[in-house]
Amino acid sequence: MIRLDKFIASATELSRKQVLRSARQGLVKVNGTVQKDPSIKINENDHISIDGETVSAARPRYFVLNKPQGYVCTNQDDEHPTVLELLDEPRKDQLQICGRLDIDTTGLVLISDDGQWNHRVTSPNKGQGKCYYVCLASDISDEDIEQLRNGIRLQGEPKPCKPAEVERLFSNELNVTISEGRYHQVKRMFGAVNNRVIELHRKSVGQIDLGDLEEGEYRELSEEEAASF
Repeated sequence: MIRLDKFIASATELSRKQVLRSARQGLVKVNGTVQKDPSIKINENDHISIDGETVSAARPRYFVLNKPQGYVCTNQDDEHPTVLELLDEPRKDQLQICGRLDIDTTGLVLISDDGQWNHRVTSPNKGQGKCYYVCLASDISDEDIEQLRNGIRLQGEPKPCKPAEVERLFSNELNVTISEGRYHQVKRMFGAVNNRVIELHRKSVGQIDLGDLEEGEYRELSEEEAASF
């Protein structure tokens, strides 16, 4: 069950105030009957129309974005531009960011208005692998890499991280895949071996990668990609 005004607002570009105004004007019908109270609850089988036009439930939307530096992963911020400003989509206020990146971190961000899907993406129980390119301030030893692969303990936390997959690219550059989402996890992992991350870029989450998306670009996920979570 969902409120009538919420249903119409989510399926159209009307605000709830506009829905209320239309209802008071007798333009909203539920199963062919004029309904002037937009707060009533409706179910998925009810037929809704406004000004003679059928209102269908909005299809969930799923996007992948290549986040540039300087953007924050939040719906609204008074000091910095948000990743949602990079999307040319209606009803952006209904979108949620799945798994945030720091303002100085670049790369893959998933965005959707499907709350259950968002939960599956971010749930630590699902164990979705997240792959990052990492550039360090100093060279890293094989011994330190082995600590990461075995599961390193972060400062202030009682349990060690789950083992990470680590691929050395150069003396101070790595690909690192983790299956958890602890606070600032990648940066803290390298801090635990007395190193410092100077560049961090998320390359993929689960089966979804950036492909040929340039920084600031986005695309809609395919049905197969969305169903992979």
